Amino acid sequence: MKNILVLIHDDSGEEARLQAALDITRAFEGHLTCLDVSITPILVDDAFSGGMGAAMILAEERVVETRNAAAIKERLAREDVAWDWIDATGTPAPRMEYAAVLQQLIVVNRRLDDFPWPRMLGIASDLILKTRKPVLAVPETARGFDVGGRALVAWDGSPHADAALQAALPLLRRATRVVLLEVADHAVMMPAEEAASFLARHGIASIVIRKSVPEPIADVILSEMDHLHADYVVMGGYGHSRVAEAMFGGVTRTMLRESPVPVFLAH
Repeated sequence: MKNILVLIHDDSGEEARLQAALDITRAFEGHLTCLDVSITPILVDDAFSGGMGAAMILAEERVVETRNAAAIKERLAREDVAWDWIDATGTPAPRMEYAAVLQQLIVVNRRLDDFPWPRMLGIASDLILKTRKPVLAVPETARGFDVGGRALVAWDGSPHADAALQAALPLLRRATRVVLLEVADHAVMMPAEEAASFLARHGIASIVIRKSVPEPIADVILSEMDHLHADYVVMGGYGHSRVAEAMFGGVTRTMLRESPVPVFLAH
């Protein structure tokens, strides 16, 4: 896990995602790529504005981002990590998708409760599905990422869970505790004991917890996360189609909305 990509933008979640990215980059002696996006405004101009409204908003956005970039670069110069910087203008998800080539982890927020745009839940969702790279979605209240912390792995034996587990191996090797949580239902494709054996072959000790309850799976994960004092969660993202999750609810969307700890997702 040597190449980390983080979104830079002056919003309420920037500190959380930057500090998490710095913690991981430093722990693995990696390289941090900062993608600074000046976001193009969503604006329908009236017939008399001639597009000046959108142009003025974008100009103001660039002023804010220039000031923010100067502060972040000054901070990075004091951090013991290798880093580079990319300036971009547009919509964050497509810009990050393009920048994700050769990156091994993308760090964004799971959502921003008091900042309607950019819509971080949508950005995280797009990146999970389109880049096929692991995404670390952190709460805006997070103040770092505990690389040596306690990991909860949500396991259902699916290819998505497998992708997340394998992508998270560098983190799980450093975890002080790894718990495989299987919510027993007809959808489990391979028992968690098989995943525990896989981890053991990589020198990672783990324990299996199996729950069989009528509650929604996301509620079980959130409850066990709290009970086990997990520092982060590893899980497959969007095992069902994104449309189905939007219509009927789903584990990924619930975790992106509600998780109090960082969520490591892969598809």
